[in-house]
Amino acid sequence: MEERIIKIEQELQAIAERNLRVEADKAWETSFFRKLVLAVITYIVALFLLYVIGADHIFLSALVPSVGFILSVQTLPAVKRLWVGKFFKK
Repeated sequence: MEERIIKIEQELQAIAERNLRVEADKAWETSFFRKLVLAVITYIVALFLLYVIGADHIFLSALVPSVGFILSVQTLPAVKRLWVGKFFKK
């Protein structure tokens, strides 16, 4: 009986640790910091590519994909709510 209780306690501890990892992953996925880092990386990559191809106004032009990324990320929660509502309506 004692072994069974210890095993159950270990399983509960493992579940609690997993839940913490899942919560941390979810917090990261929805964080403003993550979105900002991705937007900055997008800007830098676009800036580099525009420089390589010799485009005009590269600093301004590189904003286009970064702003597009930010706008798309900001609309995703609303789109997700609509999709989940429609999906579970069936």
